[in-house]
Amino acid sequence: MTSREPVALRRRALLLSTAAAGIAPFALAQPGRAAAGKPITVAQIFDASPSQQDVAKDFLIGSRAAWQEINARGGVRGRPVNHLNLEVDGSAASVRSVLGTLREDPSCVVLSGTAGDPLAAEVAGQLQREPFAIAHAAPWLQNSSIEVDEQTFPIFAARQEQIGHALKTLTEVGIRDIGAVYGSPADHLLYRTDVERTAAALQLRLQSFVAEGDLARLGQRLTPGTPAILLFVGGTPELVQFTRGLERQQRQRYLVALADVNLQTVKQMGGARSTPVIATQAVPIVTASLPVVRAYRDTLARLFDEPPAPLSLAGFIAARYTYEVLADIDGALTRASALAAFQRRGTLDVGGFRVSFDARRRSGRFVTQSMLTQDGRVVG
Repeated sequence: MTSREPVALRRRALLLSTAAAGIAPFALAQPGRAAAGKPITVAQIFDASPSQQDVAKDFLIGSRAAWQEINARGGVRGRPVNHLNLEVDGSAASVRSVLGTLREDPSCVVLSGTAGDPLAAEVAGQLQREPFAIAHAAPWLQNSSIEVDEQTFPIFAARQEQIGHALKTLTEVGIRDIGAVYGSPADHLLYRTDVERTAAALQLRLQSFVAEGDLARLGQRLTPGTPAILLFVGGTPELVQFTRGLERQQRQRYLVALADVNLQTVKQMGGARSTPVIATQAVPIVTASLPVVRAYRDTLARLFDEPPAPLSLAGFIAARYTYEVLADIDGALTRASALAAFQRRGTLDVGGFRVSFDARRRSGRFVTQSMLTQDGRVVG
């Protein structure tokens, strides 16, 4: 057990018993048929800090499933992939240390699927400030305000697109007042610009609430004048705490959460018993019939004892997108040739998930929604 695990467990223990809440180690499937060529390394950096571990865990499972399946089918152009998982604590120093190690490893040809959002933004920033010519492919980069350069290639819809999708749906049914609840001061600092900009563009009246510790207490303190529709910006455990406070409210509330929230986990943790929750997703519904989603479900069922979830589907798509670009390189597969291939940014169909970059160097436009009903069902 690492020194960080007790902190992470205490965070979940606020909501569940230790037995139910403990985070089990990632299970590894048996290796598949070995490819014959010289191995390449695909590095995935993930944030194991308490505020990001829920996102990182699911995302990493999806990526691991994809790379194990890719290796079982012969790797990338006959070369096996060493899927190198690198844990950081979210700090700039830990990111700098990891990038320094990778810079000295010539077998590492690409960074893929960095998770979660604050980490992805930190990696993107350090790649701009400190010379390291490597592609940063398909990170879970949710912050719309981050400028990306010729090394970072986001393929998932950022928070601005998710918020716009959710709020536009509300305006179409005549809603003009909305509340924004931030799970922590850090969330408020990172995402208030996206929320306020989108609300202003849709001519919505916005009230903001920032949690300073106990989210259940914040939920209890809402007044009758607080909007019935609340946009929640924060993680899954924080959302569960907040809904427990809302259970004591007489007025019915409706929560709109963003793609960092796992509705299945909300249900398992006993949250949202009296409050319907709608969550945006930057990937298709996990029950969709798209080829990439079917492949994800089949692979996950064979390799891991985990239920399908949007964030692990995102990790799977991130790996598949990285694979498709690498597999299409002519000539030697190196860090430089991989970066050049990603910089060409051609439109790519990843099993029905379309990747096509715009002038802002972002691809993510796909957003859908799922709902956790009061009777515990997750419906798309």
